[in-house]
Amino acid sequence: MPTRRYRFARWLLAWLIASVAIGAIVVRVDIAQRREDFQSEARTAHRLLSQRAAQHDAILATLVLLDPVPFDDDQSTSLPALYPQVLQVWRRSSSDAWPDAALAQAETLSRGAARPALATVDVASGRFDLVLAGLPASFALRIELDRWVPWVEWPFDRAGPVKAELVLEGRTLPLQPGIAASGWHGGVTPGFVFRKTLDTPSQPFVLQAQRATGPADWPWASLLALALALTLALAAAAAVMSQRAGRRRAEQLLRLGRTDRLNALGELAAGMAHELNQPLTAVLASTQAARRLLDDEPLPQATLREALGHASDQARRAAEVVARLRRLVDRPGGTEKVQPVALGEAVRATLALLQPELQRLAVRPMIDDATVIVRADPVALEQILHNLLNNAIQALATVPSSQRALRLTISAQHRFGVLRLRDGGPGLAPQVLDHIFEPFTSTRADGLGLGLSLCHSLAMAMGGTLSAQNMQPQGAEFRLELPLAESG
Repeated sequence: MPTRRYRFARWLLAWLIASVAIGAIVVRVDIAQRREDFQSEARTAHRLLSQRAAQHDAILATLVLLDPVPFDDDQSTSLPALYPQVLQVWRRSSSDAWPDAALAQAETLSRGAARPALATVDVASGRFDLVLAGLPASFALRIELDRWVPWVEWPFDRAGPVKAELVLEGRTLPLQPGIAASGWHGGVTPGFVFRKTLDTPSQPFVLQAQRATGPADWPWASLLALALALTLALAAAAAVMSQRAGRRRAEQLLRLGRTDRLNALGELAAGMAHELNQPLTAVLASTQAARRLLDDEPLPQATLREALGHASDQARRAAEVVARLRRLVDRPGGTEKVQPVALGEAVRATLALLQPELQRLAVRPMIDDATVIVRADPVALEQILHNLLNNAIQALATVPSSQRALRLTISAQHRFGVLRLRDGGPGLAPQVLDHIFEPFTSTRADGLGLGLSLCHSLAMAMGGTLSAQNMQPQGAEFRLELPLAESG
């Protein structure tokens, strides 16, 4: 029998599974979209840096081609005014020497490759030197990394989560720090990663960009809205199913009520037959004695004999009617519906019908089920269980809530399946206990006293027994025994 807590746990599990499954889809779609946005921004950053690098090559090529002579300090400072990333410009003619040996080595490389070549890369200061060999003079530029990056057009927020840097032969020039891929901001993967060499061969820096992604980036507003929508949907579904279950329970209770009333009427008819049979038999015996006595009386014998014979015939006819009514009530052939029935399942099904009353009284039945299969009429067994459980619930309603205990024990003993139903009610009065299964014996002022009599008759008709006893320190126990079903 599913209790309220069990049903709540089942709906909660369904809500969790649905929320996690749909939430995972939403998160994956969001991650895919953010990954695509990151890749697009990273490609934009790569294009901007490649353009600036190509601009450096163009500056050097222009200087070599025009070879402004004389190349004085004014000219070396005018170029940085036009290009802020250029900190310094050097010119070396065939008769001069470079101020740094690294520039000389870069000139040699540039002359062999016929393009600019990198000289010094200073990671600490974020600068590098670029040399282009030419005739009659060679030129070199000192580039500052922070000014090289076009921050106005830069797609990444400098204080944002993206970490960007330029890498060359194991040396790293940081562009922006980003957020560490740990804690709330980090996940089980490195996140979004972009790595690509600049398009300018003279400055073969590799642009590396990484964005850590974790729970902090998830669309929590959408997830909460989704969880709320699922909660409302499942609550509506639970309400609908509860209404359907309540309607089915009400229909079954109505059917049982009708069956109880019909059987109560049958018991009433049986009681009436039992009560009427004795006076009718006495009438028959009296009329027969009167007929014999009339032979000695000086009365109109023919008339009296005819009248008394008619009375005798009517009494005999009434006895036959009563006997026929009793045979109908006894339901001959009722055992034709006997079949294997799981006693525990029948008990749980009946408890489910009475669940509203159990919840109202805060009674939680305890069931010890040994999985016993008996031979019984399912309808008759259901009626017995309904009567016994309903009586137990009514008894529990008369005691404090702390004493409201209901225990059902199912076991197999010898060739019978045994159900012991024990309640924590006030028990049965001694004067009632001795006649508890007799018709018209009731513990309630408004009772007909036919329910337990009917249960006893039904149990006997199925080859079983029904008994009752008081328990200590309080309560009553009803014991139902039914034949075990044959195994195999």
